[in-house]
Amino acid sequence: MKYLAKKTITLIITLFIVSLLAFLAFQLIPGDPATQMLGTEATPERVEALREQLGLNRPLLARYFDWLGQFLFGDMGTSYSYSMPVREMLAGKVPVTAWLTVLSLVLITVFSVPLGIWQGRHAGKLPDVSATVVGQLLMSVPPFFLGIVFTLLFGLVFKLFTPGEFISYHESVGGFVRCIIFPALAIAIPKIAMTAKLLRTSIVAEVREDYVRTARSHGRSFPAALYTHVLRNAIFPVATFLAQSIADIAAGSIIIEQVFSIPGIGRLLLTSIANRDYPVVQAIVVILAFLVVTVNYLVDVLCQKLDPRMRVA
Repeated sequence: MKYLAKKTITLIITLFIVSLLAFLAFQLIPGDPATQMLGTEATPERVEALREQLGLNRPLLARYFDWLGQFLFGDMGTSYSYSMPVREMLAGKVPVTAWLTVLSLVLITVFSVPLGIWQGRHAGKLPDVSATVVGQLLMSVPPFFLGIVFTLLFGLVFKLFTPGEFISYHESVGGFVRCIIFPALAIAIPKIAMTAKLLRTSIVAEVREDYVRTARSHGRSFPAALYTHVLRNAIFPVATFLAQSIADIAAGSIIIEQVFSIPGIGRLLLTSIANRDYPVVQAIVVILAFLVVTVNYLVDVLCQKLDPRMRVA
């Protein structure tokens, strides 16, 4: 209980600090949202009137606590650029990014686990060494670069998809999957290499344990011992890594959306930054921070429950 209480308090403090920094960062950077919104019609009188209307003349901390209180109850403010609730703007964007993140995670799991097991079975042999070298190369390739390569190769050369085209899942599920499968692959490939390497290393370490030698001395074949005993223990750090990677995958989804012109929160974030639409930017940053911190919190708590070695008094 002590561990859970400590983690929960840390979670709350971290989220509070992140929200404060997110708010202050966009309030203190140079530039005036009122001037940006008025454009060529900006005069000192109009700018002052709009700042008063938006509440920008109020003390900074008063604005922060007002914003935080409203945010906690689901009111994320109103967009400066579109004069509509931020919550409504995000409602159509978040599911797109969420589905892209989920598909990326599925691809990582489906391909990395069999690959890691295969490498673990052939550890030290030529196939394993070759796969390790290729994996090291793939780990160093940024997803956005893979996205550009996929667009040129599969979009323009093989015409498996139309670059820049997006079909909503409301219109066609198959069309939607076709639009996000290559972006998901671009995100997944470096993570597949990392996860397979982690599983391979974990299997090699577990194979050296005494319980494996005992199983083999009782007549168990290596594959039988691997799937019955070794994999059960080796998969735990991999599952932890995948869970902790969810936030990283979501961040990758936001970046790759720009490459493939996917209308998720990534494109909205970049557009809002360019337009100094601070309510939208603050909401997205806090949501992403909440995802990162909460996922890590849940993973830590789950690991503490499942792995006795992590338990503290």
